[in-house]
Formats: sequence, C-alpha cells, structure tokens
Amino acid sequence: MKLMNRIILSILTVIPFLGFGQSYTSYLTGSATDIVTSPSGGVCLMGGATEDDNAMKWFLQRANGGDILVLRATGSNGYNSYLYSGLGVTVNSVETIVCNNALASSDPYVIQKIQQAEAIWFAGGDQWTYINYWRNSPVDSAINQAIQQKNIVIGGTSAGMAIQGKYYFSAQNGTVTSAAALSNPFNSLVTVDSSAFINNNFLANTITDTHFDNPDRKGRLVTFLARIHTEYGVYANAIACDEYTAVCIDTNGIARVFGGHPTYDDNAYFIQSNCELTIQSPENCSSVNPLTWNLGGLALKTYQIKGDITGSKTFDLNTWQTGTGGIWYNWYVSNGSFNEQPGTAINCSPLATDNFNSNTKIVIYPNPTRDKLTIRANDLSFNINKIILYNQVGQNLPLNITQIGNEIHVDLNNFQKGIYLLIIEGKQGEKYLNKIIRN
Repeated sequence: MKLMNRIILSILTVIPFLGFGQSYTSYLTGSATDIVTSPSGGVCLMGGATEDDNAMKWFLQRANGGDILVLRATGSNGYNSYLYSGLGVTVNSVETIVCNNALASSDPYVIQKIQQAEAIWFAGGDQWTYINYWRNSPVDSAINQAIQQKNIVIGGTSAGMAIQGKYYFSAQNGTVTSAAALSNPFNSLVTVDSSAFINNNFLANTITDTHFDNPDRKGRLVTFLARIHTEYGVYANAIACDEYTAVCIDTNGIARVFGGHPTYDDNAYFIQSNCELTIQSPENCSSVNPLTWNLGGLALKTYQIKGDITGSKTFDLNTWQTGTGGIWYNWYVSNGSFNEQPGTAINCSPLATDNFNSNTKIVIYPNPTRDKLTIRANDLSFNINKIILYNQVGQNLPLNITQIGNEIHVDLNNFQKGIYLLIIEGKQGEKYLNKIIRN
C-alpha cells in the first residue's frame, strides 16, 4: 500500500559507527571499500512522505554502481537496505551519516565520505537545522565541489528538497501558512534566503517547496516569489511537488515527473512570473498590506504535470516555456487571496510582450476614460483578433464592442471606477497589454 511505510528486510549487516565526540553517527551497508565510477549527474526532488520507487531508481542508476551517501540530522539507517537492495539497482554501498550537531560539518570522516560518494541524498527533517549545520562549512564546500567537479547526482525529500534551490525558505523561525504569509509578506515567519548554499546549475534561479497536496502551500510559495523580487530584484522560478511525487532533472535540463497517476493524483508544479507582461512586479508586497500580485489575473504562469510511474511527462528548464503532458494555469493574488484559473502556454518572444509604450501599430485613447475606449489600428497590416479586459480580481469582463472603419469602440459605462488590464491579440499571435483607468 502506498500509504504504508516500507519495511525492507535485508540479511546485510548494518554497521554503526559513532564519531568522536558523538558529532555524527554512521551506518554502513555494503562494501567498506570505496569504488570510483562515473556518475551521470542530475537532481531528484521529492515532495515528502513515502519515496517514489521509480524516481529513486532513476537516482540510483545515475550513480552508475558507485557509493550512495545519505545525510540527515535526525533518525537512523532507514534508507540503507531500501537503497542497497530494495529497488533492484546495484550499488557499491549505502552509508547514512546522521549529523548530531554542527561539529560534524567539519569532521574529516564526513568530508571524506562526501568526496567519495557518487550520489548524495538529503533526508527529510528540519531545513533550518541543515542550513544551520552545513551552510558555509566544509560540508557545504565538499558537496558543491562534488557536484561541479565529479558530476554526482543529488536529491532530497521534504526538507531535503527545500534546500536545493538558489533561493530557499529557511524556516529559521518555524514554518508559515499561506494565510499568514499572504496577509503580511514580511511576517517574521517568511524567511526567504539567498545566501550561497547548494549550487545546482538548473536551480540557480529557483526556489523549491514540498508537501503540495495541501493547497495551503500555494499561497505561501507565491509570497516567497514576491519577497524574492522585492528584496533581491529577481523574478525567480519555483518547483513544487505533491507528496509521493518527484521531479528528476537530468544534466540536459529536462525535468521528468514521477508519481502514481492515474491511480493517485500526484502533481508537480513549475511556477514563474509572467514574462509576457512588461510590468511583472507585485502591485503590493509590503509589511503594511496583504499581498497583491494580480496583474489582471495573469501575474504568474504555472505548468502543472501529473506524475506517472515512467516519468513520461516533462518540462524543459532551459526555457521554462515547453513541456509535455501538462496543463498551464494562471496564478494570482488579490488582497491576500490566492486564486488560480486555466491559462495558456507562456510565450516570451518579443512579439508576446507588452509593447504598448513603443508600439506604433495601435493607439488607445482616452486613458484615463469615463465612458468609452477607442482602439485604432494605425498599421493596416495588423489585424485584431481578440480584445480582453480583466478587472483587479482577475475576472474576464464581457465587452460591448462596436467597430467603425479602423476604429474599435469599447463601452465602459457599466464598469466601476478602477484599474483594468486590456489585452489586444493579433491574428499572428501578437499580444499588446496596457493598464486602463476608468475614472
């Protein structure tokens, strides 16, 4: 049963070693003699709960028969027999090192085992403990050196996934709910960090989050992205996983999603700010007001993939625009309320961006307006295919439109005062966007 904890029996001896001063405890299964192989690299991100067997096989296979190291700060040897003999993938050894305190981060034995590993797995737990123990330590340096120079495969579940991105929720002050984060993006519990930690090429502009079966996670992740932009001036991306779901990224930047669909509703999410908009910043990200990141209901683009046992559905992290087998959604936040609705594929080509300020094909007037809006196509080669108007809560509003010659008149008499987002789409796929003010 999927919800049952795995119990894997092994006749192999698990040998515990206590480090000097009890700074770490080590459990070894398999050969004590180091073997050198050529790992295939990559990253395996798992959303928590019981591990996905097929994703873990992917992880082990990329070690190419080498040595597997499990790093954790609590627990014991639960991974050893599972990884060594439970999945049918041959490896030389599995060793779990439990770091009992920060002193383990500079212990020569721990550093040596990191240097000898072809794969490193980070168990679940408390990500702040991992950050507090390992960041800016010899362990941190050894891990990054192994990634860059030895091409080891790494991965983690729950807290072990949460620490993998360039940006990360540190949980320094404890966890945070979406309600708390959305109501005050600068809540003391919203601890988003960018200090150098684990360096993965395809996660260099990314934050990760886990346990996404709980929809409460969505709002807080959007808040994390808003904080990253507000504090660091960066439009970061995000990868999130449901429990029992895994995202496995190869060295070509292709992410495969493993899970139990269609038997189980296992999802992964790839979230980014909407590059089609010239103005992508949150309307309000401060400690005074609830978060608003709406932009006409188009603030964030999310590609949602249901993971299956073969990892057949993919997303390309080179472009963040193309995937297979998933569905695009628009995510947005209005006055602290998270919303989502079906969307269209993102297109970050120049023709897809907001070009009103430099566009000579279209004129829109008057703006601000009281009653009506006139849209005129100055260039006869530009053919308007669609006109869409969104209010500040992301609703697509019905429009009363008349056309006279090359002018289109939009009746706004029945609309309330406020700010609206107007989207004009050409027959060749061009999109032009502009804020409309009705006063």
